Amino acid sequence: MRLITMKLYNFEEYDRPNLYDTENENYKEDLPFLLKWAERCKGPIIDLACGTGRATIPLAIVGHTIIGVDIHKGMLDLAKQKAEVLNLDIDWVQQDCTELDLPLKSELIFSVGNSFQHFLTNEQQDALLSSVHRHLATGGYFIFETRFPNAEELLQPTTEEYWRTYKNQLTGKSVDVYTISQYDSLNQLQHYTTIRKEDGQQDISTRITLRYVFPKEMQRLLNSHGFDIVHIYKDWNERFITKDSVQMVYVCRKSEDSSER
Repeated sequence: MRLITMKLYNFEEYDRPNLYDTENENYKEDLPFLLKWAERCKGPIIDLACGTGRATIPLAIVGHTIIGVDIHKGMLDLAKQKAEVLNLDIDWVQQDCTELDLPLKSELIFSVGNSFQHFLTNEQQDALLSSVHRHLATGGYFIFETRFPNAEELLQPTTEEYWRTYKNQLTGKSVDVYTISQYDSLNQLQHYTTIRKEDGQQDISTRITLRYVFPKEMQRLLNSHGFDIVHIYKDWNERFITKDSVQMVYVCRKSEDSSER
């Protein structure tokens, strides 16, 4: 299995799966939306870039057959542990999403947590969408979200800026999170450094690079890979996208007349 080509530090945010869970497991805004669409589909559902199972596990709890796919072994190991505690039968697969190779087709594939932004080049985006297309049943749905590239999002300060505060469940102390960002407009890449400070002292610093895609660019990209855009929302509450949006939530359908790619 060939791992996806990207800068090695793009894994730094995920090399501490328990920290990732601490910072992200309480995010549930996308779950009602995913559960609604899952009820419309038969057969196994595929969660791409599933991480520690934040969205995978809740769908399994209500009875859906679901496969979680991720490239990061540590994230998958924690997902497996969490599922075992709940006695859930979930198929966890370590694969590169750009070279997805599962012996099935699904009526629903989703990828949340802004995972689409981890595919940094045109070639990686093409390979991801080709993989999704191959594994979708005709008329099946692909749901994903990505950050909206508005001016405020892209032109963030290049100096350390406060983002948010959360409580460390292990120590009971508050952790202040700061970010430093630098936007590469030629490649549409945002380079982030995230700094966490507990009791005012720097604890962990990680780096990650994310790709931004503009709405018209995304429309051409999806259409060229055999997807019809059914809905574009500004959030998981199904509000229509506007110029001041911070997210783009896409519901796409595999075109009935599209050939296998």
